Amino acid sequence: MAHKKPLIGFIGQGWIGKNYANDFEYRGYRTVRYALEKEYRNNKDKIKECDIVIIAVPTPSTPKGFDASIVEGALKRIGKGKIAVIKSTIIPGTTKRFQKKYPGIVIVYSPEFLSESTAAYDAAHPFSNIIGLPKNDIAHRKAAKAVLAVLPKAPFSLVSTSTEAEIVKYSHNMSGYTQIITFNILYDLARKLSADWGMIHQALLADPYVPNRYSQPMHKSGRGAGGGCFIKDFAALRMLYEKVLPKDKESLDALRAFEKKNIQLLKSTKKDLQLLAGVYGPKVVKGARRKAR
Repeated sequence: MAHKKPLIGFIGQGWIGKNYANDFEYRGYRTVRYALEKEYRNNKDKIKECDIVIIAVPTPSTPKGFDASIVEGALKRIGKGKIAVIKSTIIPGTTKRFQKKYPGIVIVYSPEFLSESTAAYDAAHPFSNIIGLPKNDIAHRKAAKAVLAVLPKAPFSLVSTSTEAEIVKYSHNMSGYTQIITFNILYDLARKLSADWGMIHQALLADPYVPNRYSQPMHKSGRGAGGGCFIKDFAALRMLYEKVLPKDKESLDALRAFEKKNIQLLKSTKKDLQLLAGVYGPKVVKGARRKAR
């Protein structure tokens, strides 16, 4: 008799959660989707029946700080003894804090690396599966094995502490953020010196030592690191750094300088102003409604 596949639950059906759920269903898993949208709302109580629940809900940063309350609300829906897999980006240390608060469930952190434009492909073809454990005990090691068994296969897999996995996610996002800012700075220098960025870009694409995914200054709808992740996640990282390493002035100055430059770039092309205001407050976008340069 074939081994019965676990029932997989999903909390959150934005573009991340939806594409993960679609992939699991395509691979033959029974799924339960719960979200606030009308078509999923009635599945709220069914989530407790799921063996593994993947949480992909918003984790906003606001002028008041990082907010993981939606993730915590999702954890309250997990059945006793079941496995919760947090996919949402959360600041390092959050999974450990949640596990202490909710000892009746097994919580792990598994960073996602989906891009919105290629989310369906990315969900089905991960380059990395990382499972972060807040506790190194039998229950969590068993959960890691169970989660890795149901995720689509990846060329790289790692079981680490949850804090290490959370930092991996921030490393991924912050690398992209700083690349965007760096190439925009170089672009402005080239333009000032009457150099052709098209020629420069050709050389960057041919250079194996230069990450070139973000080497075009005009990224998506304008200049700067925008979208639903970059703005909020960099702000959250900077706020965390201020808290845990307040005396590291040079690093904090660097983080704040990147942040300030990104705000200027986004405003200059009116890119993602609503997201920008949500993270830093409405005053930060004042004047950006004027004609972009």
